[in-house]
Amino acid sequence: MSSGMKTNILEYLEEAARVFPDKCAYFDEEQSYTYSRLLAESRAVGARLIGKGDFKCRPVVIYMEKSPKVLAAFWGCLYSRNFYVPLDTAMPEVRIRMIVENLKPAAVITDMAYYDMARKFSNNVFIFEEMITTPVDEEAIDARLLTALDTDPVYVLYTSGSTGVPKGVVVSHRSLIDYVEQFCNEISITEEDVIANQAPFYFDASLIDIYCTLAAKASMGIVPVEYFSVPKKLLEFLQKYNVTTIRWVPSAMKMVSTFKGFASVRPDKLRKIIFGAESMPVKVYNYWKENYPDAVFVQIYGPTEITGVCTYHIVDREYSDDETIPIGKAFRNTEVFLLDDENRLISRSDVIGEICVKGSCLANGYYNSREKTDEVFVQNPLNPYYNEKIYRTGDLARYNDRKELVFVSRKDYQIKHMGHRIELGEIETAVMTLPGMKNACCVYDERRQKIVLFYESESYDDVTLAEALKTRLLRYMIPNVTKKLDDFPLLRSGKADRVKLKEMI
Repeated sequence: MSSGMKTNILEYLEEAARVFPDKCAYFDEEQSYTYSRLLAESRAVGARLIGKGDFKCRPVVIYMEKSPKVLAAFWGCLYSRNFYVPLDTAMPEVRIRMIVENLKPAAVITDMAYYDMARKFSNNVFIFEEMITTPVDEEAIDARLLTALDTDPVYVLYTSGSTGVPKGVVVSHRSLIDYVEQFCNEISITEEDVIANQAPFYFDASLIDIYCTLAAKASMGIVPVEYFSVPKKLLEFLQKYNVTTIRWVPSAMKMVSTFKGFASVRPDKLRKIIFGAESMPVKVYNYWKENYPDAVFVQIYGPTEITGVCTYHIVDREYSDDETIPIGKAFRNTEVFLLDDENRLISRSDVIGEICVKGSCLANGYYNSREKTDEVFVQNPLNPYYNEKIYRTGDLARYNDRKELVFVSRKDYQIKHMGHRIELGEIETAVMTLPGMKNACCVYDERRQKIVLFYESESYDDVTLAEALKTRLLRYMIPNVTKKLDDFPLLRSGKADRVKLKEMI
């Protein structure tokens, strides 16, 4: 591949394997992959796909348990000029069937443990362990790559909509390279870093872990999912593997603060603490900051449809428990702005608007769903002169007095109740400022026109919670129904499972 400006994400892999062939690239507690091994197995997978399938620019499902070898399967798809779609083996079969029906994959890569299940998705099933023994036809791979475009897809990640029906977001090499370059530059990810991965590979939060590691020639360790329920083991992992950088959802960080994890183990190499995908409770941030006063803390924001992250805020001042940490400013080569209900640009700090994004970061749209794509990837209403796509996120935000963006809520969480427009996210934020509150999520019961608050707390019951909220919320915003839960339903991403909660009304 050529030097200079990159047009294919695989250029990072080849460069890393050339510079650091024997360096540990990705590892878990069972195995580790050097950059040279990763390159060799990726090219072998690509060679098998080319040799056994006359298809390109088609989706290939990866159906294996999360491990370093999954990444070789991902990049093997790219070497054959196809793109990968990760499916988690723990996903309910009904969800997988919905995805496969939408996707109609050209092939599935799996291992023997899941071969029988994979045969339900496609007649064209490959066993990973067999693929990596394939002699590599270098000429065939190079021929494929010579025809590749930077607008070719890298992956499709399926997100859960409010209806529970998955939508597949298609992201190109151009968008991913732009994302990786900007993030590594702004947050200073280097070859010295060891990143601890929390997010599932089918969730866009993992992109920073996977691709910033690759671009910076760093190392990434996959943390066993069960450790996020046992803070001592989680922190011992960080210490054992000299982890310098984490990019976790706040719910994972909350587990450490709730159980005062640093009292037993305090990893001493941690320097960059990045969080996003949901609101970070200030009390959780303050606990981490007390223990890591010299670390860089970064709040990030961005939906899957813009490749992963479009804004960031390096947390550089103190916040009280009832404040909201901003999502900050846009990365370079990305423009983020607010529009009101009449598509007018918002610049005032007291007006809430929808977050809109434009730039190379925009995804290609939703896979096999032109109608849904056209709903949110639209012509910029501020530009009547030439074609210019923006993505309407459906998220609401405002500016603070420093001109920083502050996330407010989802647009579809905005309700009309007792004649008032209410952001359910504002209620949730107020609830989460209460000491001892572990989780909170509001849904609206349209039939009975009631605000229903689900919460998890050892400090409050329905009566004491109602009293506490009187001092934090306007009268018409106080939930009509509160339901205390011992086992709060969460998605694998760590966010509240709103579909399941609605079923519990």
